[in-house]
Amino acid sequence: MTLLDTRASALADRYAAIRDRTETLAAPLSPEDQTVQSMPDASPTKWHRAHVTWFFETFLLLPHLPGYRRFREEFAFLFNSYYEAAGPRLARPKRGMLTRPSAAEVGAYRAHVDAAMARLLDKPPAETLPLVELGLQHEQQHQELLLTDILHALSQNPLLPAYDTGWREPAAASGPARMLDGSEGIHEIGSTGGGFAFDNETPRHKVWLDPHRIADRLVSNGEWLDFMADGGYRTATLWMSEGWARAQAEAWQAPFYWHRREGGWSQFTLAGVHPVDPAAPVRHISWYEAEAYARWAGRRLPTEVEWEAACGLPGLQQVADTAWQWTGSAYRPYPGFRPWEGAVGEYNGKFMIGQMVLRGGSLATPPGHARPGYRNFFPPEARWQFTGLRLAEDAA
Repeated sequence: MTLLDTRASALADRYAAIRDRTETLAAPLSPEDQTVQSMPDASPTKWHRAHVTWFFETFLLLPHLPGYRRFREEFAFLFNSYYEAAGPRLARPKRGMLTRPSAAEVGAYRAHVDAAMARLLDKPPAETLPLVELGLQHEQQHQELLLTDILHALSQNPLLPAYDTGWREPAAASGPARMLDGSEGIHEIGSTGGGFAFDNETPRHKVWLDPHRIADRLVSNGEWLDFMADGGYRTATLWMSEGWARAQAEAWQAPFYWHRREGGWSQFTLAGVHPVDPAAPVRHISWYEAEAYARWAGRRLPTEVEWEAACGLPGLQQVADTAWQWTGSAYRPYPGFRPWEGAVGEYNGKFMIGQMVLRGGSLATPPGHARPGYRNFFPPEARWQFTGLRLAEDAA
């Protein structure tokens, strides 16, 4: 067996496992659940399942598998997301109008593409392997979005139904937070080229780190309750002007999915409604809220460079399995950045404006998907994602 055959066989196994996981995540949902779109920023489960399938069909099967024919020609329009080079698309806010095709037909679409991908991966052209890996990483991103989007959709239902009553939250950190000494001086960040990385993680480059400290764990719900009790949501001087305006306009008084009930605060989770656990990390906060909290605490958000450099520090907890962590860094290209060629070059570069970087991973991030150099990004007002914060400070 050649090296190419070995790589292709391993990739075929990964393909099957990741595609199966998407269906496992969708399994608790009814066809009605899978159709609803609760806001323009979220997409229906059914659309996620179809879009990631469209990716393999469009960028791998049509150009590289002789004789392949689309499952349905209309799907090229329905399930394109934002790839201008791939043709026109259904407007994002209208994805929830797709009562048809049914969830079952989307399943048939996935099976059709999977069968064709099995033929392609049996004897794949060498140049297709990186693109298959990109498609799998893309599907894993949508697995997390499937969970965050259905959580938002179910939260709009007055019954507050659970996605999965057996869903388990990650363990809370114990004890008070400690500030760890961060790296100083010249440091390198960015992909080393030793494994998969998105184009926005390149090129690797040198940065300078001034003396600083970074918290060993995330801010907890109990600490956030102290912020709330001290008027954190009522003190304009803690907030960026845009954030204060947004908080006032939308009447923010607590993290997203928190509800005041008799006996205290509760939180809507993938497992349903549960009392807020003071020891658990706070989640579903915007960058504006994270920044305001850091000011209230007399500290600041770490830069993405400080965060990445801290990944090797002894004692660092809750790195990639709890909540994505807001940083103080705007989402901009690394020095010397070049997007990938072709339509897949639209994947990251054109979004490098008006967004803030998050690092780490969350309880919804697929196993093996997170890595220290991963650059997630969202606009500063986003709250429906599994977002939290870790504090930092200058070391005077």
